[in-house]
Amino acid sequence: MELNQRILVTLVNSDSPLSSGELAQSLQVGKSTIKRHLEVLLKHGSLSRTGIGRATRYGTGRCFAPAVLQDNNGVRWRTAEAGQLLHYLQTPVTSREIVGYARAFIDDYVPNRSTLLPPALADALQGAGKMPGQQPAGTYARKVLEQLLLDLAWSSSKLEGNKYSLLATEELFRSGRCADDIDSIMLLNHKQAIEFLVDTVPEYGLTVPVITNLHSILMQDLLSFAEGPGAIRSKIINISGSTYTPLQTPVILEEMFACMITKARQIFNPVESAFFLWVNLAYLQPFEDGNKRTSRLVANIPLMICNNAPLSFLDADSTDYAYAMMGIYEKCDVSLAVELFEHLYRRSITRYRVTLEAAGAPDPFRLQHRQYLNAAMQQIVVDRRDFDAAVAATGIAPELKMQFNALLRNELRLLHVHNCARYRLTIRQVEQWNKAGRPD
Repeated sequence: MELNQRILVTLVNSDSPLSSGELAQSLQVGKSTIKRHLEVLLKHGSLSRTGIGRATRYGTGRCFAPAVLQDNNGVRWRTAEAGQLLHYLQTPVTSREIVGYARAFIDDYVPNRSTLLPPALADALQGAGKMPGQQPAGTYARKVLEQLLLDLAWSSSKLEGNKYSLLATEELFRSGRCADDIDSIMLLNHKQAIEFLVDTVPEYGLTVPVITNLHSILMQDLLSFAEGPGAIRSKIINISGSTYTPLQTPVILEEMFACMITKARQIFNPVESAFFLWVNLAYLQPFEDGNKRTSRLVANIPLMICNNAPLSFLDADSTDYAYAMMGIYEKCDVSLAVELFEHLYRRSITRYRVTLEAAGAPDPFRLQHRQYLNAAMQQIVVDRRDFDAAVAATGIAPELKMQFNALLRNELRLLHVHNCARYRLTIRQVEQWNKAGRPD
């Protein structure tokens, strides 16, 4: 029997996917020889490959057949890999291997050739979450912004131990009152950070400054030293409850951070890119604190750019989430993270599809003249210009003024602190405008 057939037979008879080293040992063949034959089998579609670097595993379709191993808060751990990883992570910390950062997890990833998500799943999720039609980047997120602000800010903060209920969070956002406790600050920082993404990503895309500024907003007034927000850390950190020790050298942290962003930007499928960013930013831990909450918001950047449904992490169970992260930290194994991500993103896709449908068909005139509308709102609310002067300054065509004036008056009537982000206005600007006496 030739080696290709022997590899396939070994994998079919295995209860779980195998590494190239395990195959070499089982078949008593050199590892380099095994790797050459694996590449041939992958090219012909005979095998599946998951993981990166030392966590790379090979299997046939049989290895990935659904088989419920654990049902936890609606997430069904279906694969043998997920079950084995969970079993390992549930053993005492003292019995698990002490590990450091494996840069091969990023270095070995080749955009559009390597995958962290199974390719069929990434394609299916992209298709399910794609906004119909051709729209400017960020359109989907802006259309569901009010719901997204509440969902993502609350769910991400809850995963950090925030005690606010969803109803209390909604009231906090509606009131726009100044925060005087850690939980309020965390929620309002999330809200401001999401608004920042919706405004900034369509223009600047996925870049290092966008992410560092995002982190600085998320951690404003939550770090003990002023230079911490947005800065690559220079301090040693440890992960509670895990045997993983992150990188500690600032120069290498900066290098890997830049490499991560570059590779994510090159990935064609926005869902694969979102997953890549989510797991890699949390794994790298480039900031002193707030890495996981930053990773959750950063995962939305590729989805915003390509007008896919946003990912809110709504209903994420903290235990599921912790195990998914620890699998990456300690084993570079994404098995649990893949299944959690799929479960959460499918729920987000459904939620925001319903939100879009409830909003009804968009006003084509409003969409076409949104830039003029935002400019006029800015001049009236921020610069305190009168209505006619603000309209004239936009430069809108005279024949469109009557319809535009009616639209602008209605938008001004509906403007409040809880919906000002859609006009690129801050809560403070609207509050000051209200105090100055808004026009009738």
